[in-house]
Amino acid sequence: MTISVLGAGAFGTALAISLARAGTSVTLWTRTPEHAAAMQSERRNTSRLPGVEFPKEISVTSDLETALSDTILLAIPMQQLRKMLESAPNLDGKTLVACCKGVELKTELGPVAVISACAPNATAAILTGPSFATDIAKGLPTALTLAVQDEAAGKRLQQSLTTPNLRIYRTTDTIGAELGGALKNVIAIACGTAIGAGLGESARAALMTRGYAEMQRMAQSLGAQPETLAGLAGFGDLALTCTSDQSRNYRLGLSLGQGDVFDPSITVEGAATARAVQKRAETMNIEMPITDAVVALLDQNMKIADVIEMLLSRPPKEE
Repeated sequence: MTISVLGAGAFGTALAISLARAGTSVTLWTRTPEHAAAMQSERRNTSRLPGVEFPKEISVTSDLETALSDTILLAIPMQQLRKMLESAPNLDGKTLVACCKGVELKTELGPVAVISACAPNATAAILTGPSFATDIAKGLPTALTLAVQDEAAGKRLQQSLTTPNLRIYRTTDTIGAELGGALKNVIAIACGTAIGAGLGESARAALMTRGYAEMQRMAQSLGAQPETLAGLAGFGDLALTCTSDQSRNYRLGLSLGQGDVFDPSITVEGAATARAVQKRAETMNIEMPITDAVVALLDQNMKIADVIEMLLSRPPKEE
């Protein structure tokens, strides 16, 4: 069996390494021939995941047509996913697994919905949960959620993606898995901002807790199962992303809180997601004050002191 991984960033490369160590043949695709040639000859991804050697089961290419197998992991940034799918050759009958987290800014759709729109005759899935690329690449134990609406397809895919260090849990709740992975990035920006501004650990704990309530509020309104958000795809990912500076969303928040300029070349899914989620929440008449605060800070419409006052002056309510 061969599995394709489209996207040779840190996370896509780490997944390819973990699968290859388990004996699976993996084709790793990158956009540029130069990057493909360098990885194929050096047997590592020096620019994105240095220090980790490729198993012999990994082959690298920049030819998209030859890269495609029956099972394809899409390790593509959320805002580029649609363009990638539209440029790919025939995807009918293939299994497409999103390995990105977010909400498309233009359409307010999650990755499974985007896959279904672009490739309606493919099986759409998402792999999500608390995970850092470096941990996976080092062979450290990691648990993830695989969401596929077709239960039989989910069972087959679960077996294919399980490795000695990757434990895969299965669900048919693609909406909950999509939204858990997307919304926690927004809360991670808020938590990073709190720590960067010196507001303390208690403030972070409050933001995580009330942020989780926002996540549940929107997800359940869209048909997600509450237990999905309470699992790896929601609470688990929230706990990891809001407490570690390995998270790009958390680091963006730190920069906002400290008044520093964040490197614009680093992809931060939570920034676009916050804006898309805010639009959807307004349409659905759902209160999401932490999301509103993050957007205000990102757009430089409010200062941190004003955001704090806005959140603390909200009317008292039951939890």
